[in-house]
Amino acid sequence: MLIRRHLTAAVASAMMIVGLFAAAPAVAADYLQCVPFARAESGVDIRGNARTWWAQAAGTYQRGNEPRQGAVMAFAGTSSMPMGHVAVVKKIVSDREILVDHANWSPINGRRGQIERNARVVDVSDAGDWSMVRVWYAPIGQLGLRASPVQGFIYSDAESAPNKAPSFKAPVWAENEWKPGNGLDAVAASLGQ
Repeated sequence: MLIRRHLTAAVASAMMIVGLFAAAPAVAADYLQCVPFARAESGVDIRGNARTWWAQAAGTYQRGNEPRQGAVMAFAGTSSMPMGHVAVVKKIVSDREILVDHANWSPINGRRGQIERNARVVDVSDAGDWSMVRVWYAPIGQLGLRASPVQGFIYSDAESAPNKAPSFKAPVWAENEWKPGNGLDAVAASLGQ
């Protein structure tokens, strides 16, 4: 009798664990992550969490602390962003400001995994070396309140990089001429639900 109870409890526990693992990919599949987006947009063929891209690029891609058009900006992992983040530099505005394309940074209309194009990024590091930045955050319609650490920039070498994947199509909200700050009250209200 005691063995049967333990066996039943073990089987129930195993089924619960299998169910959790089976459900996890479905949750992650509901929205676009920054890694596959950056890989497709830049041609930098690195896999794994964004926080590992900087180290993985060593010996395969050139790296540095200067933003260049087409480079991948590799963010370090933090307690609020444990997997790190990657974004693709689209335009150099000044020595302390760039525009990036990235995915899964700002929730738009309460949805994660959105693609943001030409998002403003400002270097706020004391040394002006792009080690700390503030990034446009759509729900508040301005640069984010928190500075984020950057490991550096990974430069895509067109000759050695794998074939660049086709660019992601703009999401519906972008096709409808949504711009950061438009309908901010609706975006903010949707985050509370």
